[in-house]
Amino acid sequence: MATELRLPDLGEGIADADVLSVLVSAGQAVAKDDPIIEIESDKATLEVPAELAGTVTQVLVSAGDTLQVGQAILELEESDSAAEAKPQAPPPATPNAAPSAVTETPERTPTPSRPQPSPSNRTQPPPPPPAGGDMPVFASPSTRGFAREIGIDIREVPGSGPAGRISIDDVKAHARARPSTQPAASVGLTTAPLPDFSKFGAVRRERMNRVRRATATNIAQSWTSIPHVTLFNDADITSVEAMRQRHKERVRSAGGSLTITPILMKVVAAALKAHPKMNASADFTANEMVLKEYIHLGVAADTERGLLVPVIRDVDEKSITELAIEVTEVAGQVREGQLPPERLEGASFTISNLGGLGTGHFTPIINPPEVGILGVGRAVERPVYVEGLLRPRLMLPLALSFDHRAVDGADGARFLTWIVEALAQPLMLAMGD
Repeated sequence: MATELRLPDLGEGIADADVLSVLVSAGQAVAKDDPIIEIESDKATLEVPAELAGTVTQVLVSAGDTLQVGQAILELEESDSAAEAKPQAPPPATPNAAPSAVTETPERTPTPSRPQPSPSNRTQPPPPPPAGGDMPVFASPSTRGFAREIGIDIREVPGSGPAGRISIDDVKAHARARPSTQPAASVGLTTAPLPDFSKFGAVRRERMNRVRRATATNIAQSWTSIPHVTLFNDADITSVEAMRQRHKERVRSAGGSLTITPILMKVVAAALKAHPKMNASADFTANEMVLKEYIHLGVAADTERGLLVPVIRDVDEKSITELAIEVTEVAGQVREGQLPPERLEGASFTISNLGGLGTGHFTPIINPPEVGILGVGRAVERPVYVEGLLRPRLMLPLALSFDHRAVDGADGARFLTWIVEALAQPLMLAMGD
């Protein structure tokens, strides 16, 4: 009997993914943990492994499809050894009981097989799920894309096609019938039609990848729902730079790169301990502040796929050298597109360093549910009065954006001032190395 292999749980907050490529075909034998499709989620590109060994009897997806978690990928005729070892199948999984995440390598619980339809009914698509549910809906990628563009949740659209398949006309009819007061699905994103730019000259269109679409939605939601306040200051890092130059070769020999980023991470971690309101999230439903006793820092990274924010955990417990090594390793994973999805979760505060691109001060946008983000520009040597004398000093532009609903201006100012003063004391940093 053929078994359906389904899209497993992809991590917190990820409900679907786009199929980039199908790596197997009907009739092909696959071993357990062999990759069967390559997908792109909002956070990462990764391969989905086979949870069982056997022969592919039917591939149910194509490149360009959007899959919901729990949706069938292919049908597999299990090998004899796998079938014998397989325990009695439990009841069919519910949407909240998806298989284990694709990034795990330990033994997986086999996906339970579903009752097979009779041959006369095999060509008929399964019935559609209830509107607004978590089960897959039946619509082509172009229809799904059109629904996203006009701010419609495809799961709420009743389908008029065979077995409830949704067409573009169904999406249009649903949009016309929707009350005008209902907000669009993509919070903060304009749905106004664009003019015909081809009247003014040649144009071409490129489809946004999932990272860009997710970034656009998240940034728009953050900007429209969070009252941002941004404070600016300049930190004198002349002594810090001298210390960095003294130790960079030792750190390089240990496998890391001693840039300003791991030094800043150590300072920010200490600042968060001294000012716990910045290491928090606001629960306005319960009217409570969630104060985090861990310090996990997101470090914004520019990649070919778009903006990603890898998370370095327990920064306060690591030395500057250890942080430099870990940041170097994560940067390599980002460049190679092999960053595990869990490395993008759990940040309690974020640092965005655009200094390498030559920028000065800028206004970083908060990454919710965090309440603050530190923007870092390019350090520039400037004349500064020191004890009454004009001296050349290396000055680092800093910008702190925070959620004014959760953090008062005075608290934000004290936090940023603490960082500026700490950077002027390299002895403290050396002790944390």
